[in-house]
Amino acid sequence: MIFFKKHVGIETARFWREFIIAGRFGMVGVAATAVHITVVWLLVGTGWFPVLAANLVAFLTAFGISFTGNYCWTFSRPGCPRRALARFFLISGSAFAANTVVLAALLRTGWLAPQVAAVASAALIPVITFLASRLWVFRASVARSGANPAGTGFAMFDGGNRVGWISVLPVVLGVAAFWMVVGPRVLDPTNIAWLDDGDPATHYLGWQFFRHSDWHFPLGLNPDYGLELGNAIVFSDSNPLMAFLFKPVAALLPEPFQYFGLWMLACFILQAWFAWKLLGLVVDSPSIRALGCGLFLFSPPMIWRLNGHISLMGHFLILAGLYLALNPWSERRSSAWGLLLGVAALVHSYFLAMVAALWLADLAGQTRWGGRGIRGVLAELALSLALVGVICWQAGYFSIRGGMIVGGYGFYRMNLLSLFDADGWSYVLNDIPGGSGDYEGFNFLGLGVVLLLLWSIPSVIGIRVDLGVVLRKRPAVIGLFVALGVFAVSNKIGIGPYNIEFSLPEWGTRLTNTFRSSGRMFWPVFYALLLTIIYVITRAHEKRVAVSLLAVALAVQVVDTGAAWQDFHARYMATPAVEWKTPLRDPFWAEAATHYKKVRWVRPENHTPDWQVFAAYAGHYGLGTDAVYLARVGAGPLVAAQVQAGEAIATGRYQPDSLYILEGGVLGPALLGLDAKTDLLARIDGFNVLAPGWKTCAGCGPVVGELALTDIFPPIRVGERIQFTRSAPGTAYLVAGWAGPEPWGTWSERSAAKIRLPLASADAQEILIEANALVASPHPEQAVEVWMNGVLAGTERLTRYSGNQIRMAIPQAVRDQLGTDPVLNLKFKFPGVVRPVDIGLGDDKRHLALGLIAITVR
Repeated sequence: MIFFKKHVGIETARFWREFIIAGRFGMVGVAATAVHITVVWLLVGTGWFPVLAANLVAFLTAFGISFTGNYCWTFSRPGCPRRALARFFLISGSAFAANTVVLAALLRTGWLAPQVAAVASAALIPVITFLASRLWVFRASVARSGANPAGTGFAMFDGGNRVGWISVLPVVLGVAAFWMVVGPRVLDPTNIAWLDDGDPATHYLGWQFFRHSDWHFPLGLNPDYGLELGNAIVFSDSNPLMAFLFKPVAALLPEPFQYFGLWMLACFILQAWFAWKLLGLVVDSPSIRALGCGLFLFSPPMIWRLNGHISLMGHFLILAGLYLALNPWSERRSSAWGLLLGVAALVHSYFLAMVAALWLADLAGQTRWGGRGIRGVLAELALSLALVGVICWQAGYFSIRGGMIVGGYGFYRMNLLSLFDADGWSYVLNDIPGGSGDYEGFNFLGLGVVLLLLWSIPSVIGIRVDLGVVLRKRPAVIGLFVALGVFAVSNKIGIGPYNIEFSLPEWGTRLTNTFRSSGRMFWPVFYALLLTIIYVITRAHEKRVAVSLLAVALAVQVVDTGAAWQDFHARYMATPAVEWKTPLRDPFWAEAATHYKKVRWVRPENHTPDWQVFAAYAGHYGLGTDAVYLARVGAGPLVAAQVQAGEAIATGRYQPDSLYILEGGVLGPALLGLDAKTDLLARIDGFNVLAPGWKTCAGCGPVVGELALTDIFPPIRVGERIQFTRSAPGTAYLVAGWAGPEPWGTWSERSAAKIRLPLASADAQEILIEANALVASPHPEQAVEVWMNGVLAGTERLTRYSGNQIRMAIPQAVRDQLGTDPVLNLKFKFPGVVRPVDIGLGDDKRHLALGLIAITVR
């Protein structure tokens, strides 16, 4: 009985204690919610803040109140505040995700009315948050006794509880930098105005197709965006991590919906957060760490990625990798590396390569110098590689068949002067001339960091700071930095405008082209250098002087780099829009979308002209398309698609479910093989459209702009110069054997090529051909046979790459034929045709000979 009373008494006391804690938790929650609503109401009322931006500010404010109230009052300061803050943020986000998933499931099943489903799913948030907070987030630990938590390498604070608020500072700095550089309008998920060009357009379109497609296996397949050329979400650089998070609830999202603004904000916040953690390895002063965070936030290589490669803003992944690689070994290190590798793989392949390199260097260091057993290292190696392999497989990395079309290693390099080349990012420093592809190796330190570097050099030379001691502690990581630097510089070494080049074996070229934009691989070295500069400054000077130097440097960095980032701010704060402008205004396009399932560009190619117009059209109407812009396409599938398109043009047999958009170079052959009784060939809104079966379709209306023979082949007057550039009408006269038109002209692509020239009169005497020729020292001349209406007119031997002119008289027999049929059929034959790759002119494997610029009939 005594035991029973005692036991009941204990349980009763525990019950009331938990009841009081739950009550306090609820009161804090009510207060935070009230603050959230009030802040949103006030900010929106000013007219300066969009709703979503105001909601973000309100959420951060309410989160701060909720955490402070629960930490200081509800749970009475249990454990390390920094750990509790991170866990509480994770739990809050997880509770919100759980609410969204459950709501989506309830709405899909239809068991409950929408209002009841919303209330039921919302009821999960306080339950999950309270239980997780009580059992995990605010659980007392060793930090309660005043011990400093592991993970910094130095004692940051004397007792974790006194200055826990300081842990919020990196988040505030990240939000402030985002607000300054980008602005809040990108956070509106329905605002796609800022995504309407180039790389951002393909990022958004890849996601748009992915969200509306069914799930496939692997999960990252995106079959409607790219069709046969390549169709995984990873190759449109649409950030698979974010795409996988939002696709399960895609049916609940507004139309349009973009998550790239949210990703930008997350990148700024996490850049500051991991910079704070990384700086904690070398300094324990909060003020110095805050100023250092500012320098990491205003690193030009990261902010420059706002120019288009939005996924590549995730430089925080590199900082996290550096933090793990430079931190003392701990039991949870393997799990952290696995998580980081998985996230990097889902963000971008270049981040995966850099993080994996840091991880392998860390493993090597643990084995050789850290005293870790080989068995544990091999187990971590095997498990992490298996994890990354599965993630890459599901993201679609291995979906491309027949090899990838890649090239450019050495072109997209890092110039040796890149650290000091402002390239438009400074009001003070001038740009340094360099190669045309050096922009991928943009690694400008910024004027503020350059000044710090110059200030720190005397301290290193004077041995006031012994860097050798630091470097010797991580030899494997230092070796990796050297290797990354060499790879970034490439085999075509640039020193400003000057170049030193050495050749690579073919296998080396294939290997290095996997990461052809090698200049990006310097980023880990860039941040290690920035960390080293801050370390030297703090070690060489007393705190007051170091703070002053860093404050001045940060002010200079922010103001001076504004020469570039202010343009980004203006772009992203432009007037919001929920749709893009399109030149497709004819009613035909909406009607065609009801009859066809695919939109095909002929001649198929990655990044074709006007790809965005038709990818956006196909995405709007739920059609598949090969008019896309992808990071990689399959070499084999591309060739097969081009062959199939060529056969369709030559035979007039088209896929009945596909609408074809024809470039000028295939317009002539398409008309010659057209079945005019069933198929429509028309120029609509300035585009050449071939609609199979349109004329026999019961519900298909008449179309204005149908093309006739004279529309495509207008007669050529004597003395008229016909150009064969991408936008010139002369490409319509190209019949066969020509590659896609380029801005300067058109290459022949086989051992023979044909042109059909209808003449306005039979008075022509000769033709003048302006052309380039594929010649180099291994292939000093290119022979060109010119045939006119089946008659050999002559042979020319070209020995110059550019500036060639071929004058060829029209044979009398041909002139006689022109009197009755004024059409000049030219056929070029190229004995000894070669590939550019075989004669040292790049990586092009096509058989090229004549680069046709213009023809004049005289």
